[in-house]
Order: sequence, then C-alpha cells, then structure tokens
Amino acid sequence: MDTKGRLIAGSHNRNEFVLINADEVGRVTCVKELSGQICQICGDEIEITVDGEPFVACNECAFPVCRPCYEYERREGSQSCPQCKTRFKRIKGSPRVDGDEDEDEFDDLDNEFELFERRDREAMLSKASQTAYEVALDPKIPLLTYGGGQEDDDDDDDGTGDHKHALIIPQMPFVSLPPRAMDPKKDLAVYGYGTVAWKNRIEEWRRRQKDRLQMVKHQGDGVDDPDLPKMDEGRQPLSRKLPISSSKISPYRMVILIRLVILGLFFHYRILHPVKDAYALWLTSIICEIWFAVSWIFDQFPKWFPIERETYLDRLSLRYEKDGKPSELAPVDVFVSTVDPLKEPPLITANTVLSILAVDYPVDRVACYVSDDGAAMLTFEALSETAEFARKWVPFCKKFSIEPRAPEWYFAQKVDYLKDKVHPTFVRERRAMKRDYEEFKIRINGLVSMAQKVPEEGWTMQDGTPWPGNNVRDHPGMIQVFLGQNGVRDLEGNELPRLVYVSREKRPGFDHHKKAGAMNALIRVSAVVTNAPYLLNVDCDHYINNSKALREAMCFMMDPTSGKKICYVQFPQRFDGIDRHDRYSNRNVVFFDINMKGLDGIQGPIYVGTGCVFRRHALYGYDAPTKKKPPGKTCNCFPKWCCCCFGSRKKKSKGKTKEKTKKSKKMKEASTQIHALENIEEGIEGIDSETTSLMPQIKIEKKFGQSPVFIASTLVEAGGVLPGAPSASLLKEAIHVISCGYEDKTEWGKEVGWIYGSVTEDILTGFKMHCHGWRSVYCMPKRPAFKGSAPINLSDRLHQVLRWALGSVEILFSKHCPIWYGYGCGLKPLERFSYINSVVYPLTSIPLVAYCTLPAVCLLTGKFIVPEISNYASILFMLMFLSIAVTSILEIQWGRVAIDDFWRNEQFWVIGGVSAHLFALFQGLLKVLAGVNTNFTVTSKGGDDGEYAELYLFKWTTVLIPPLTLLIFNIIGVVVGISDAISNGYESWGPLFGRLFFAIWVILHLYPFLKGMMGKQSNVPTILIVWSILLASILSLLWVRVNPFLERGGIVLEPCGLDCD
Repeated sequence: MDTKGRLIAGSHNRNEFVLINADEVGRVTCVKELSGQICQICGDEIEITVDGEPFVACNECAFPVCRPCYEYERREGSQSCPQCKTRFKRIKGSPRVDGDEDEDEFDDLDNEFELFERRDREAMLSKASQTAYEVALDPKIPLLTYGGGQEDDDDDDDGTGDHKHALIIPQMPFVSLPPRAMDPKKDLAVYGYGTVAWKNRIEEWRRRQKDRLQMVKHQGDGVDDPDLPKMDEGRQPLSRKLPISSSKISPYRMVILIRLVILGLFFHYRILHPVKDAYALWLTSIICEIWFAVSWIFDQFPKWFPIERETYLDRLSLRYEKDGKPSELAPVDVFVSTVDPLKEPPLITANTVLSILAVDYPVDRVACYVSDDGAAMLTFEALSETAEFARKWVPFCKKFSIEPRAPEWYFAQKVDYLKDKVHPTFVRERRAMKRDYEEFKIRINGLVSMAQKVPEEGWTMQDGTPWPGNNVRDHPGMIQVFLGQNGVRDLEGNELPRLVYVSREKRPGFDHHKKAGAMNALIRVSAVVTNAPYLLNVDCDHYINNSKALREAMCFMMDPTSGKKICYVQFPQRFDGIDRHDRYSNRNVVFFDINMKGLDGIQGPIYVGTGCVFRRHALYGYDAPTKKKPPGKTCNCFPKWCCCCFGSRKKKSKGKTKEKTKKSKKMKEASTQIHALENIEEGIEGIDSETTSLMPQIKIEKKFGQSPVFIASTLVEAGGVLPGAPSASLLKEAIHVISCGYEDKTEWGKEVGWIYGSVTEDILTGFKMHCHGWRSVYCMPKRPAFKGSAPINLSDRLHQVLRWALGSVEILFSKHCPIWYGYGCGLKPLERFSYINSVVYPLTSIPLVAYCTLPAVCLLTGKFIVPEISNYASILFMLMFLSIAVTSILEIQWGRVAIDDFWRNEQFWVIGGVSAHLFALFQGLLKVLAGVNTNFTVTSKGGDDGEYAELYLFKWTTVLIPPLTLLIFNIIGVVVGISDAISNGYESWGPLFGRLFFAIWVILHLYPFLKGMMGKQSNVPTILIVWSILLASILSLLWVRVNPFLERGGIVLEPCGLDCD
C-alpha cells in the first residue's frame, strides 16, 4: 500500500478521506471523485463510479442519492426510492439485504467481490495452483472443503478435517481414470511392489542421500540441491521437549500426594475437635482453612507435568533459508500499543520500535504497527523522528550483531562492549552512533516539553493542516506508512522493515473497548496492508532483548509436525530497573518459572498480554485442526457372544462413537469456517443456487464485518495480500476497517480477535483459543526474548495488581467464566483448573483478611483457634508444616528459582491479598451487580533522587489502609499478649507461644509493606497513619469492651490473712 509518505485520515461512516502533508492539488482528495450533484438526503456530493458516470441509485427516476445514503436506506430504511417509491435494486459492490433473492433480474452477483478488471482476474486464474487467494474472489469457481466432497465428510484421506478453511479450486476438465485392479491372491511383486528392481531403486536413493550429505559436510553450503532440506538436520524437528528429571519431579509428586493425605487428616482432626469457649474463632478459622486448601488444589495440580523446551535455530535456517534463494520464513506483523505519551514516555516507545526494526529476521517479512489510541501528535512526531534515526541504527545493529537492539539499554550496559568484537571500525562507529542517539534523545525530549502546553486552537501540522486528533474523543481514523515504501532505505542502501502509524477512529456514543478494541483494529488494518500469518504483540515498554526472538517462535509455529495446532507462543516477562532485592515481587518469577512450565506440559501457558506470537487464523475464532484417529481393534470371533467381547461391547461402542461424532460435528459447525458451507451443494437437484450463495456471505459479514478486502484476506491461511490491488482501494478499506462502527453487529470481541468483557482481555482471549482445541507453547530462550519496565514503588505496584484482580472478578461473573463455560470442547481438565484459579483468586482476600486478624484477636482475648494440643495433634501439625516446606523446596529445585524470590512472592501474595484483591473484589461486585464504576485513584506525594528513587516514592491510595491496619493490630496484640504473660506468671507462657507464632507469621509476611512505608519516614502521608491507628484503636477498644481483664462475675475478694481486730 503506497501512501506516498502522507498521513491518511478518514471516516468510513462520514465518507471522509483526506491526504495530509500533500501538495496543493492532492491535499484534500477523496478516493472516489465527486460528480458535482448533491444528494437530496444528506447534502453531500455524489461520487463518480469506475465507469466515469455519476452514481445512480434508482434506475426509474434517477433521484439524486449518494451511495452511503443508498446503502443505509437498503439496510435500515424502507429499501425504496424516496421519490418514485420503487424498490432499490442491488448495485455492484453493495452488501446484500433481505429481499434481494426475490429479484428476477440480473443483480450483479457474479461480480460482487471483483476488485480488478476482468482481464486481470482471468490472468490470475491460470496461476490458481500457486495461490488460492488470487482466485478467491471469483464466485464461479466451486468452493470445496478439505476432505472429499459433501457426501462423506468423515473420510479424510489427507489427514485434514473440517477445521480447515475452504480451498478455492479452479475449474479444470476432470478425467476419471479407471482404478487398477489388484488380486490379493497374487504376489505384490507382480505389480512392481517388492520386486528386486524396486528394492534396488530404494537403496540407490538412500545412497544418494548419504553422498549428498557428505558433500555438504566437506564442501559447505555451496551445493544447490532441492533435496538438501529433507536430509538429516533439515528433516529433524525444530524444537523438542525437555521433561523435568525424574529424580526431581517424582519426589515432588509424591510429596503432593502425601500432603493431600495429611490435609485430610488435619481437617478430620480440626472439625471433630471444636473449641467450646471460642467457637466463633474456631469456625472462622475452619472456613478460611478449607478455602485455602481448595485454592491450593487449583494452584498445585496444573503443575503436575512441568516441561521445558529447546529450539534449533540452525535447523530452521537450513529448512527455510537457502543460499541464493529468497527466505521462506513466514512474515510477521508486530503490534505496539500506546495511549498517553505523557504516562508512557515516547522515548521508551521509540526504543521498542527500534528494537523491532533491527530484529534478526528478513526485512521484507517484518512489519511494525504502532497503535496510538490517544491520537497524540506527540506520538506521531516522535515516531517520525524514530523512523529517521532507524536508518542509522538498523544497519549498525546488523553489521556488528549487537544485543540488545534498543539503544537506551544497549548504551546503558555496564559490560565490556569490546568483548567478542573484532571489527576494526567498531569503536569509531559505536562512538558516532552514541552521539547520534544522544541528539535523537534531545529531539524527543524537546517534543515532550513542547507538548506539555497545548495551544488553544490545537496542534497544527507542518503544512498548516490542523492535527486530526486534536479532539481525543472525536477524531477520524489515521494511517501513515513511515518506512517500507517509496524506496526509503537505510544509510547503506538496504531495505527497511515496514513501519505504520495507526490511530483508529473515535466518536462519542461508541464503546471503543480500550486496549482490546485497539488490538482488533490492528488485526484488521494489518490484514489489509500486509496480512502476515503470524502476529507479535508487545507493550510500548517491552523491547526485544533477543534479536532472534521471532526465529525462536517460528521454531514452534513453522514446525511441520507439531506447529499446526499451536495458536500462540508465549515468552516470559523479564524486567529492567528493579531493585536488587525485588521487594514487591515485580519479577513474578514463581509464576513465570514454575506455574507456566507446569501449564506447558498440559495444553500450554495462558496469555499474559505481551511478548506473545499469535497465529492469525486462531485469532479469527477457528477451531484447531484435528487428526482422525485410526479405528480401534474389534473382535471378529465366532460366536459373537464369546468371552472376549461379549458381543454387546462392539455395538455399544459403535453407538457411542456415532453419538460422539454427531456431537463434535455439531459443535464445530458453530465455530468452523463458513466460507462455503452451502456452495458445496451446488448442482444438487432442488437447491436454489442464488439462495445458497447468499447465505455464506451474510454469515461472513456477520462474523468479520462488511469489508470485502478483509474478508478475502481471511481465506488465505498462508498470508499475503492480493498482488496488484489499487492503492486507492486498499487505503479506503484500511480506513474502513478502523472506523468506530465497523464492529457493530459482528462477532468481533465475542468470538473473533481479542475478547471484550474484562480489563484483563489477555486471559479471556487465551481461554477462548484453548476452548477451540488449540494449544500454546512456552518459550524460554537462554537470553530473555523481551524486557520491560515495571512499577517498583508500593502504591503503583498495588494499583497494577488491583487492575489485574478486577479483570479476574469481571470474568468470574461473566458468561465466559471457566467454571461453567467451554465444557465438551478442546479444553483439558487441568488447564481448566488453572483458568479457574486465575479468576477466583481475588475471593481469597476475604478469608485471608479474616485469618490475618485472628492472631491479634487470640492474643487480646486469651483464646485460641485450636483446643489443648495432644501428641497426635502435635505430630499432625508438624507434618503439615513439614509437607508445605518440602513442597516449596522441591518447586524451587525443579523450577530453578532462588529461595529469596520464592519468599518475596509469598510475602506479596499476603500483601496483595489483604489490599488490592480485597478492593478489586468489592469494586468488581459493584460494577457487575450494580453497574457502579468505582475508581481508586493514586496521587503522587513526591520522591527522592537516586538510582532507585521510585522505590521510595510514596503515593496515597485507600488500598494501603487494610494491610497497615492489620500490621498495627497484630503488633498491638503481640505487645498485649506478652504483657499479659508477664503479669500472670510463667504458667501463661506455654499457651502464648502458639498465638505469638501465629501473629509473627502475619507480621513477617507484611514486613515488606512496613519497610516500604518506613524506608523514608518523611514520605508517609499523615492521613494514612491516622486512619490505621484509628482503626486499630477501635478494634482494641472493642476487645476491652467485650472481654476485659476482670472476671465477668466481678472482682473476687479474698481474705488478706491479717487479723485487723
């Protein structure tokens, strides 16, 4: 798509299409020229058709009506001419509506999706065997599914099934060949199979293969032979599983089973031994412990089959990259999303874009799309500067193979940059590049400082045109191709990857669905422009740290044996700029290094929102491919009631198979591709061909929207756009698919693309794919593929966790909840356990708050949640704590996680559970049940300078009140308990130890929270301390009122022993 270096802005609904930064003639130009006639309905000018004539809606009276009004009247209005009341006939290129099938005259059905001249289409039909997409737009060609026709869908000879989309097969003369009769009584050698000559040919082929392999080993890669990729390394799988050693995983599984037994005995004892004088405390503790046990089961068993994976990049190159030939690696579209450049600095986004453009992948097979959902001119200008700097940066990275390829982080490395660098000009060019980057930073920072104050009349572009996005909530869609067109090359004359700026249209009254809506707009516009079969999405602050990350993903996606069922490859998240001790568990290594490895052994990891390579067709809502299982063994014995099979087993299994086939068939019909379901029936007697061809189009438009170019792109599983398509048509369709009303009455956000309904759209999207039978893969290269930035101060970290938990609560109360959604599909039980755990964990906040309050209550009241402990109970409690410790140690061992990281994760689980998860639960309930949106705002209170200054930056938020209250309450309980024991003598110290252990357990888990507040005492807001002390005092006074030190019967007076008389 050639934009001639201009910014394209427009609105499909308003029939606007503007080229900005153009010359005086082409500054404001519509794709379709105007005729000068005025539409009598809307007042706009009527366009000129491709024939050079004004558009005519009514052939009876020629009443002047523009095409948008004509299509609106047909779709939503009376479907008739306002002047003569004659029903509008369907015109070429217009979508069908109800009643079109009743017209007896020609309605231009055959040319419905025609985008080129007839002579171009006929020339393409001759090449139909090379690409199915080139002939996808000719409805005269019959549409056939994989398999073998409409009469027997189950007999798939080629191993594929109904999950595949319809292939477009050109009409060719069919010559039936008589089958070759073979007599089974004769030897197969008679027919040429198994003869000496046949065996000699096989041996000769094997010998030639070995000779070619030896030639390659001795002569290098200079031998040009088409059979080489099939030999040895090129024929091997591109990746392999590395199961955890049995010496590590077997004891781990054994301890889990033992822990389950101990857990059963523990609850048996706890339930049968209530505490009579503290029944409320005992009952509360029992309920909390049961919930903790259920949560542990949902979290533990998905880790039953952990695996690791290894990729072979050399085999990938051997198979798909031959010397002297174009690369056969699959194209990849990379999505970068950003909203507010003042919160997401443009310099960070620029570094992410530069790392993508410099990735180690064929430049003609990479396209980077930057979604600016805030329509900020600052982002646009920063991206323009980035494109110019990329002409210097990309060749420098590829010439010297540097890592990482984000300049900010490359130049910030505290390593010997001369290590392994032998090029004589490296030092000189590195110094020059660092100087260029510093100048680039100055220009970006200058743009940021200038953007702090917005002019009253709004921003204006260099040619004097007002910036289309001056009104953030009401602006047209915008597209600009910065690189990859118009011959723009780097300083060494090499081609650069494509860089596209996209800002979707926004209008008041439309629900734009935040990030999920922006990602879906990118899916559609990329399908029109490049249509790569694979997509990578990253956040604006997640740069590519490993330049071979795309190749790592292709080792799974392009594997000919196992790649077809993979919907996405998820990489772990790694972060820069976190303090050495990772006080608030920002790295989240337990989740990424233990939980995700466990899920990879089941059906694959969950999607975490960034650093993920998708298969485009999986995002379109299609089912995963299924292999037909061979028929099971049956007993042919006589009589049928023999003792082996009892006769009835065969019949029963046959009936079950039939029912199962019917059920699975019915299920797949709902989500399988619908391009040509009815066209198969062409030629069958009694079926109206016009009706059957109308139904698929209506279904396709309902699923994907009314863009013929985008719909055609969905037919091509291998990717690629229609060659020779006019730029004007592609530009119009690109603006069309990012219009705000495009998704209305379609399945976008429901079954197609990123799924709507939660702020954590990543969990929902991955869950829907797994329900369609796809599997995902977890890739952990030695060098982290992506790195990003994370909030390291306490307030921002809790606010981030609150947003994640709120999304889980929204999913929990939606129709997509994994507790009741997706049964009978491709989701495996243990994978469902993981998804259930990912949406119910905010509920743990209530029992966790109650359980953390119990130690203080026990210390203040002198009661305890367990009765006097016997020897049996002591052993049981010791075994319980021992099993927890051993399970954790074994997880640390096979997950290769540091013990301090594991402990930080446990601490923050408690901190987040009693704060962010609790607020998210109440906020989610208010939003789902009452429709009330409650926002817990975070306001900055200041910070210090230094390397980790943000670590001590404290921000006031109501989320901080519950953990601080619990901390103060437990400290007061410890002080009161020890004071009481001192005053009552040594006999009271024995029962006190159990209560003290319980309270100290809570304080230790909340210690990072205490340290975060007291690390810089001057930054602790006074209101936070006042509220916490007030709540702790109220709880303490309640205890004094309910259970004072004095006996309930009053003061007991005893004689002093002195005779006063």
